[in-house]
Amino acid sequence: MNTNRKRGRPPIEINRKTFIDLVGLGCLQDEICWFFRDESGKPISEDTLTRWCKREFGMNFAEYRAQNGAMAMKITLRRNQLKLSEHNAAMAIWLGKQILGQVENPNELEKLEPVRIIVDV
Repeated sequence: MNTNRKRGRPPIEINRKTFIDLVGLGCLQDEICWFFRDESGKPISEDTLTRWCKREFGMNFAEYRAQNGAMAMKITLRRNQLKLSEHNAAMAIWLGKQILGQVENPNELEKLEPVRIIVDV
């Protein structure tokens, strides 16, 4: 009997960069499982993905997504909005108001409370 023979299924190949990109797009666990397939073409199981996450990142899928997914998704969204603002005046105006503090009417600035600055000499 050959004792060097491996048992069980071959390990599922999950591309780390692709996984990170999918999490960054806001994909849920079942969607990522559907994206990655086993050797027969079936989606991988959530248990398989969780075990892979533990090996790769030291945490399960939910923990990884909670820590990294929201930030990656915000970066992706911001990049898309900035790109859209190049051709969409409404998006450019909205981003100017949100990020740069620009206002529609300069008289609105007069309504703001004055800021008191104390200089300690």
